[in-house]
Amino acid sequence: MHLQGENLTGGYGGADILRGCTIGANKGEVAVIVGPNGAGKSSAMNALLGLLDLRTGNVTLGGQDITTLPPPQRVQAGIAFVPQTHNVFVNMSVEENLQMGAYLRDDDISGTMTEVFDLFPILKQKRRQPAGELSGGQRQQVAVGRALMTRPSALLLDEPTAGVSPLVMNELFARIVAVSRSGVAVLMVEQNARQALSIADSAYVLVTGENRHTGTGAELLADSEVRRSFLGG
Repeated sequence: MHLQGENLTGGYGGADILRGCTIGANKGEVAVIVGPNGAGKSSAMNALLGLLDLRTGNVTLGGQDITTLPPPQRVQAGIAFVPQTHNVFVNMSVEENLQMGAYLRDDDISGTMTEVFDLFPILKQKRRQPAGELSGGQRQQVAVGRALMTRPSALLLDEPTAGVSPLVMNELFARIVAVSRSGVAVLMVEQNARQALSIADSAYVLVTGENRHTGTGAELLADSEVRRSFLGG
């Protein structure tokens, strides 16, 4: 597993939110975390980012233990994160947003920007337009593109399709799959569970901070208990 959090237990200073959960993603694959509200999905992602106090468990990236690294060093090591909201600079152009994503780099970023424009052609068309003028789905593409400008080996997405139409959701999912197939490990928290599982190479159902179900997306879609409890039948 390229990025893995194993036996994660901890919280934000009070009661434990995570209770021994294990999550992760391989390069070239999409892993999805689903579950009810309050299940600890975003907290599990925060644990990988170093934003949650762990009492037990460890986080590894490319086989290296990064449990004690602060968040900025995890970004430098290869993890990129796209939060659910406030994830673009609305007054900056699309191109300026992408340039901001490369702020840690001191090399030529033009090749990476070309790759981002190839993945998200609409962004090339709108490269001079302020990000605040874009649709919700296009803003999400800017946010993902900006994260990719760091050349990450692992990309974490928190609710990337929140608030967009089903048509835009399907397009975003297709782009996310394309990102993974370029060799990035993608780990995504998603409320649209059925649709997310349909594109997932691996998936985790969390309940009260614990792994309730783990398998491929297809396996969990076919599981009668998962369908009944989490997918509406």
